[in-house]
Amino acid sequence: MARMIAIYKTPEDKEAFDKHYLEVHIPLAKKLPGLIKYDVSLNPIMSTTGHSETYLIGTLHFETLDAIKEAFASETGKACAADRKILAPDNDKIQIYLFDIKEV
Repeated sequence: MARMIAIYKTPEDKEAFDKHYLEVHIPLAKKLPGLIKYDVSLNPIMSTTGHSETYLIGTLHFETLDAIKEAFASETGKACAADRKILAPDNDKIQIYLFDIKEV
């Protein structure tokens, strides 16, 4: 299995962010080819390391890292990447990680 995690910092306009994320971004991302599951964090997000700016964490589940790459090379993937720029226009407002996982 593989994951993509997007960690969004607190937006200036939370209401506008939430509306766009829930009504536009999620429905678009759920059309990604190969997507198995999509989940998001609930508020509040608590940090044990003092990070207080995290607002939302989205986790996308895929079969493999290659499946993630293929999904984002698709037209839907390109649209998702462009839409993400609406939610977090500056890269310092988001962290995105792609990785394979194993159970331990």
